[in-house]
Amino acid sequence: MNDEAKGKIYMNMTRIHHTWLFLIIGIVLFSGTVSTVFAQEVKWMKIGDLQTWFRADGSEPEVGRTGLQADQQDGMIWPAQFNGETNRQDNMAAKGLWIGTTNYKDAEQYGSNTYPYKVVHVGPRGWDTQREFMPIIFKMYGKINHPDVYVDEVPGSDLMWNDAVDEVDPNLPADRMIYTKVNTSIGITMTRKIYGWGQQFNNDYFIEDYVFKNTGNIDPDPDIEQPDKILTGVRFFYQYRYAISREGAEGTAINSTRWGINTMLSTRGEAASDTTVSGFTYPGNYQEWLNGNTNADSLRAKIAWAGRHHESSYDVVGYPDVAGGTGRLQGPQYIGVVTLHADKSPADPSDDPLQPKTTTYQQSDDPPTRPNDQFDGSRMSAEWQWITRGHRLPRFDQAVGNGYPDQLEGTPGGFSAMNGYGPYTLNPGDSVHIVIAVAVNGLDRDKAKEIGAVWYANRNASSGSYTLPDGSTTSDINEYKDKWVYTGQDSIFKVFGQARQNYQLMEQGQHIAAAPGPPSGFRVNSGGDRITLEWDASPGEASGSFGGYRIYRAVARYDTTFEKIFECGAGTANPSIVHEYQDKSVIRGFSYYYYISSFDNGNNSTGHVLESSMFWTRTIEPAYLRRPAGSLSQIVVVPNPYNIRAASIQFPGETNKIMFYEVPGQCTIRIYTERGDLIRTIEHTDGSGDEPWDLMTKNGQIVVSGLYIAVFQEPNGDKAYRKFVVIR
Repeated sequence: MNDEAKGKIYMNMTRIHHTWLFLIIGIVLFSGTVSTVFAQEVKWMKIGDLQTWFRADGSEPEVGRTGLQADQQDGMIWPAQFNGETNRQDNMAAKGLWIGTTNYKDAEQYGSNTYPYKVVHVGPRGWDTQREFMPIIFKMYGKINHPDVYVDEVPGSDLMWNDAVDEVDPNLPADRMIYTKVNTSIGITMTRKIYGWGQQFNNDYFIEDYVFKNTGNIDPDPDIEQPDKILTGVRFFYQYRYAISREGAEGTAINSTRWGINTMLSTRGEAASDTTVSGFTYPGNYQEWLNGNTNADSLRAKIAWAGRHHESSYDVVGYPDVAGGTGRLQGPQYIGVVTLHADKSPADPSDDPLQPKTTTYQQSDDPPTRPNDQFDGSRMSAEWQWITRGHRLPRFDQAVGNGYPDQLEGTPGGFSAMNGYGPYTLNPGDSVHIVIAVAVNGLDRDKAKEIGAVWYANRNASSGSYTLPDGSTTSDINEYKDKWVYTGQDSIFKVFGQARQNYQLMEQGQHIAAAPGPPSGFRVNSGGDRITLEWDASPGEASGSFGGYRIYRAVARYDTTFEKIFECGAGTANPSIVHEYQDKSVIRGFSYYYYISSFDNGNNSTGHVLESSMFWTRTIEPAYLRRPAGSLSQIVVVPNPYNIRAASIQFPGETNKIMFYEVPGQCTIRIYTERGDLIRTIEHTDGSGDEPWDLMTKNGQIVVSGLYIAVFQEPNGDKAYRKFVVIR
C-alpha cells in the first residue's frame, strides 16, 4: 500500500473515530426544565499515564464529553496503561468553574438587571456556550507530533485518533499544551493553558494555568461592550466531584459508588496552627510552613480516595475484586488538586499563601449544583454562600471518622471538594493569575495484585499475621489492606511536589529534562512465521545523549503489562542501533501488541535513564502469525470442544476465543445454533488461513453451552460445515 492510500485510509477513519463534536438536545439533568446544550469541542491529553479530556469552554462538567449518563465516571484516567473497554480507570464525575462578583448590572443585551451577587458557570452539570462561558480559541500545541503507527497497514495507535495537534512548537515547556480562550457574560476573559508530559517522572499530573482578565467583552464577538466596568468582590470557585475507579466502582455491584457517594475527601494547608474545631487541632497552614514551621502543611491541596460503603458486605476500601475472585485492588487511586500560585492582587502578582480562601465540601446533588441560571438572583445568592464559605472544618475525613461517607448528612450523591480564590477587584484591563495541578497516583498494579490476593485469601480467616507498610504486623486483614491503600496519600503528595518543582522551573523559563523523542514512524506486520517490526529514526538519535531503543510486547490485550523483548544501543547486548526487529518467539493463534521506546544515556539532570512514553507508539490493533490460505476441506476449529475451565491455557488472556484455522483466504462464516438459529456472520477477507471468533453473538451476547454449526462459504458458492461444542 502506498503512502497516498495509507493517508486516505487514515483520514477517513479519523473522521469516524476522532469525533470531538456532539450535540445534546433538550435536557438539563434533574431540574425538570428544558434548555439547549450546544455542541462542544473536546481534546484529549493522552501521552502519559494520567489521561483526560478537556472542553473548549474551560471546564469539564458531568457527562460533558458524550452526553451519556452511563459515562458519569469519565476522565482523569489513571493508570492509563491498564485502561480498556472493560476495565475503565476513570476517577472524575464532574468539574465545575464558577466566577462570581458583587453588585453587578447585566449588560443591556442580557436584560440590564442588577444583582447583589452575580455568578456565571460552566458545570458541574449545566453549561451555556452561547451566553455564559463562550469559547473563542481552542488549540492543541505539541513539542512533537505523534508518530505514525500502523499494524498490518491499518492505523494502530490510540494517538492516531485522539491526539489532535493543531500546531507543533519545539520550544514548549511541556510535551503537550491545550490552549483555551473563553469570554464570559460578565466581561471576564479566561485563558487556560493545560500542560502535560510523557516523561516517566512527571506523567501523573497536569498543570493548569489560568489568567482571568477584565476585558469587558461579554459575548463571542470581538467588540468590547463594557470598557469601563469595574468588577468588585470577584471570586473564582472550582468544584471537583471525584468518583474513584470506574472499574472498581462497577465491581462493587453498588450503583451509587459510580457517582462517588463513598468518596472520602481531605484538605491540607488551610488551617492555622492555633485552630481547634470539634476536638481537632491543626498543625498549621501553608503560610506557616513557608515561615519555617516544619510541622505545618507544606501543600495547599485537596485529595480524594474510595472509602467504605454501608451497603457492602465487605470492606470496599481499595475496591478488591471479589466478583472475579482475584482480590486485586481495582480502586487504589488517590486523586486531587494542589494550588501552585494565586496572585495577591492584580497589582501584586506574587503568590498569596492564604489562597484559596474557601476550601469546602458540599453535597454533590444539592440544588446549587444543578443546572445553573445566571439570571436567577435567589439561586446565585445561594451559590454565593458556597463560594464565600471559607475553610470548612473539621475536614471531611474527620467529620466521617469511623463512619461511612455515604451516610454523612444523609447524602444521596456524595460530596464534592471545592476551592475558592479571591476576593479581587478588577479594574478594566486588570488580570489575576491562578495556577493549579491536578494529579492521580496510588498503589502500583503489582502491589495492588499482591495486597488484594492476600486479603481475598484470608478475608474470612479468624486469625493471621499481616505485615503493614511500616513493618509492624496486624491480625486484622481489613486493616492490612486499608493501610496499604492509604499509602497512596504519600504517593500523591510526592506527585504534587514534583508538579510544584516543575512549575518553579517554568517560572524561571527552564524545562524539566526530556526523554528522547520516539521514532517518527512505527510499523508492525504479521507474517507466516514471524512478526516484523520496523521504525524510523528518533529525532534525538544524532545527539550525543541518545542511548538506543527498547521493544516491549504484550499478549492478548494492550491494556496490560508489557514485557521487554529487545533492546539495542549503548550498554545493551546489541550495541549497534538498528531499525528492524523480527519477533520469532510468537505462537500461532495468539494476539500480540507492541510499543517501542527511545532511551537516553542517563546523562541528564534527573540522574536516571529517561525513556519515551509507551503511549507514543503502543499498538491497539493485534498482530499475529498468519497461516497461508487453506481450503474448505482443511478447516479446523480450535479448541473443540471449547471449555471455559480450560480457557486460560487455550489462548492466555483471551478467555472467550475460538480460532478457525486453514480457512480459504476469502469466505463468509455463518455460525448457527443446533436448532438452526443464525447467531453470527463473519466476513473473512484478509487472505490468510486464520479467523478468530470472540464467542459473541450478533447482539453482543456471549454464547451459552451447546452444539454449534459453522458454515464456510466461498465467493463461488462452495460450502463446508464444521460442528463444535461450547462448554460453560
